[in-house]
Formats: sequence, C-alpha cells, structure tokens
Amino acid sequence: VQLQASGGGLVQSGGSLRLSCAASGFTLDYYAIAWFRQAPGKEHQGVLCIGQSGGSTFFADSVKGRFTVSRDNARNIVYLQMNNMKAEDTAVYYCAATFYNCSRYRKKDEYDYWGQGTKVTVSS
Repeated sequence: VQLQASGGGLVQSGGSLRLSCAASGFTLDYYAIAWFRQAPGKEHQGVLCIGQSGGSTFFADSVKGRFTVSRDNARNIVYLQMNNMKAEDTAVYYCAATFYNCSRYRKKDEYDYWGQGTKVTVSS
C-alpha cells in the first residue's frame, strides 16, 4: 500500500508545474485526497483537498485561483496543477489519503496514507 507523489522540480516565478499522486495497493475511489506542503523551517500546511468523487474541493486562501486539483479514479491518480507560482510556494509537497472526507483536511492525523513528498522550488 503506497502513495507516490511526483512531478516536483525547479520553476520560475509565474510558471506552472503539475504534481501527481499515484496509489498502489489500494484504490483511491474511497479516499479523499489532500495535498500538504512544508516549507523550510515551517509546519505542514494543508493546501487543498478533493473529495472521493471529485465533486468537492477545498483550497487554502494562499492558493485559491492559482492551484487546481483533479482526480482520475480509473488510473488511481490525483493531479495538482499549480499555476502562477510564487516564491512562497517553495516547499516539499505531500499527498495524503483519508477514508473520511475533506471537512477537516488541514488536520494531519485525519489521514490513513501519506506519500513521500516531492520538492518544489520556485525561483524569483
């Protein structure tokens, strides 16, 4: 049972990047998926969450209008599209799966599975 986050890298301010979160060993259909990030010296921050069917999404104010999230349950993958990126988006990004829903998505202990993290660096 594993979540694999990928797609991180170096991007210039104003640029775009797409992260992927792929599940193996279990099906994502029954799980809400959140993305967290941790900047150097800071706590984990819940960035966004997408519900099991993809019909509900929640975003932190800092990424609203710039980040979008989608899921392909047939392929067992969730995507995080990051546009108009800023230096403050620099962080290690993690995906996490909860059998519950997104209503408490910012709480780290809500999650059953975590990906290993992928590093995103935005140069200004």
